Amino acid sequence: MRIVSSAGEPLNPEVIRWFADNLNVVIHDHYGQTELGMVLCNHHGLEHPIHMGAAGFASPGHRIVVLDEACQELSVGQPGILAIDRSQSPMCWFAGYEGGPTKAFVGHYYLSGDTVEWNPDGSISFVGRSDDVITTSGYRVGPFDVESALIEHPAVVEAAVVGKPDPERTELVKAFVVLSAQYRADPALAEELRQHVRKRLAAHSYPREIEFVSELPKTPSGKLQRFILRNQEIAKAQEAAAKNVSA
Repeated sequence: MRIVSSAGEPLNPEVIRWFADNLNVVIHDHYGQTELGMVLCNHHGLEHPIHMGAAGFASPGHRIVVLDEACQELSVGQPGILAIDRSQSPMCWFAGYEGGPTKAFVGHYYLSGDTVEWNPDGSISFVGRSDDVITTSGYRVGPFDVESALIEHPAVVEAAVVGKPDPERTELVKAFVVLSAQYRADPALAEELRQHVRKRLAAHSYPREIEFVSELPKTPSGKLQRFILRNQEIAKAQEAAAKNVSA
């Protein structure tokens, strides 16, 4: 095997390391959308650093920027919305959706709806879909980072992380975990997993709640559907609020 490419959500670091250790090959990650094609790439034919988990660098003919909520361009280490500067992107062919306007166009920018951040080497790392990013106690937490930390534990086969509505913190970080057959779901293991993540990420990022499940919701192509879990948590919160009002 000479070349490996990956697209979609970033691969867990454990997978990247496995390919490097067992197949002696570096995975080149890429990012694209149906509207855009591949606009961020780790190019196989060009010499450049490969930042683990990063989607790469702008494809020729595209000026990629990271914007805050006021559409101001951000610098290294500041998470924001991935956007295309259409005024300086001659290879960007997307002109809108037939039959109606789109909120994706703001001034000369196309807003992707994905949260990313610049790395010091000039590459861009994917944080998550804007809807998936969790706001807890004023901090923004990308679910992928928490999921990656959980997967590093030998008990965890798969993990999905969402924000659970919380009146004090806006959202709590909640993890849904599929366990390896050798492990039994119990409160002690849940606490072990919480501490496992807490040692690897910032204190506000660890999952305060962990629910063990037999499987995670996915598309036919295997892509994780966090929105289903998030909507379940929203529905539970609304039901609990309604009971409190009636009581």
